[in-house]
Amino acid sequence: MASTYIGFAFGAINTVFLYTKILPDAYYGLVTFILASGAILMPLMAFGVHNTLVKFYNTYSEDSRAGFLTTMLGVPLLGIISVLVLLLLFQGSIAKALSSQNALVQDYLWHVFWVGAAMAYFEVFFAWSKVQLKSAFGNLMKEVFGRVGVTVLLLLFYLETIDLSLFFICLVGLYLLRTLIMGIYAVLLHPIRWRFILPDNFREVMLYSLLIILGGSAALILLEIDKVMINQFKEIENVAYYGVAVYIATVVIVPSRAMHQITYPLTANLMAEGDSFGLTRLYQKTSLTLFIVSGIVFLLIMLNLKDFFLLLPETYRDGTLVVFLIGLAMVFDSVLGNINSILYNSQYYKTILLFGVGLAILTIILNWILIPIYGIEGAAIASFTAIGIFNLAKLVFVKVKFGMIPFTGATFRVFWALLLLAVLFGIFDFGFHPIVNILLKSAIIGVMYVGILFRFELSEDVTGYLSRWLKRDESA
Repeated sequence: MASTYIGFAFGAINTVFLYTKILPDAYYGLVTFILASGAILMPLMAFGVHNTLVKFYNTYSEDSRAGFLTTMLGVPLLGIISVLVLLLLFQGSIAKALSSQNALVQDYLWHVFWVGAAMAYFEVFFAWSKVQLKSAFGNLMKEVFGRVGVTVLLLLFYLETIDLSLFFICLVGLYLLRTLIMGIYAVLLHPIRWRFILPDNFREVMLYSLLIILGGSAALILLEIDKVMINQFKEIENVAYYGVAVYIATVVIVPSRAMHQITYPLTANLMAEGDSFGLTRLYQKTSLTLFIVSGIVFLLIMLNLKDFFLLLPETYRDGTLVVFLIGLAMVFDSVLGNINSILYNSQYYKTILLFGVGLAILTIILNWILIPIYGIEGAAIASFTAIGIFNLAKLVFVKVKFGMIPFTGATFRVFWALLLLAVLFGIFDFGFHPIVNILLKSAIIGVMYVGILFRFELSEDVTGYLSRWLKRDESA
């Protein structure tokens, strides 16, 4: 969990402050485009193996695991080679299509390929370590290593130690190095015993992998396709402006990402035991806790956004609507609690995966229509709409199939508390330096919010934590 927060902190420093002040806007947009495109390619290149390995590993005996692991290492090559062949055969056409609006992109197709391949095998090796119940190092590599490496590269470029061309080569090298280190660690945990024998249930394994390719691709399209499609219709600088605004908004989802590492195994155990009461309780508790946290984070972002934008170069200050829409979508995602854990541990996961594919197609269509008209705000509208429909569908599906809803009376009381604070501070500004304004307003709102939560006991988990903290403080 600590890795998630540390990684996000370094990501924030890079995204909001270093990239915006060190790298030319067009090249920052290019970085965002390369990483987003690589992320979209990753599920195809990984061939779903990173999820398949986790799902099936414990179903094999110790003797048959060698053949299964050998297969899992080899299968991603199918995806990587497929993309490689397509790129070699149609490089000119692909380059022309992607660079129709921005000629700069044409020379960086291979950067996208290598980043995608590195991401793919990183996830495979990370899954390899997860099945050995060793995920801490993988989390550190995933969340922290790359972002710290980018910080170093940006500082080297600022000091004129490297030029732009070398910066992009080193960026790709950073992702390859991360994969190499993760691979060495995974193999040290569980040395490879090469056995070129397909597992007995190979057909079932491959079918599951294909479904994961669909689901993983759909999920990443929902998250990343907007950055890629902006390049198709607008100057590439807009990819950078949009990326910064989105990153600000995604602060909202950080607590949810951290909590899901805890709730996923708890959900799996409750479903395996058939404990519907415990599952409902966990569903509602995670929903309320994440709403309490994500709601106030979203509110603080919006109420301090004007001051925060003053800390950025002027070209990055027009993303208010983007931050609002993406942030609101993230709050909706958070308020659904552990719903993804419930769905993907159930027999209905195939239905959800296929529905996600439909939503991914809708996202592409909406971006295609809205970006040419509204620019980066159109991309935000498209993402907000698609994520909102997807989450609403999941909410209704769980209600119909499991008879559960995440909301309680406390959910609505938290909503009214947040609305009250929004009204009180929405028109109130301090006249100090932006940093002082942000710190002062956040402190006042935070104290008032905690006071409301504690006074009205809106969450037993939060109230219990605050009570323990206050008692500890008094005893000290």
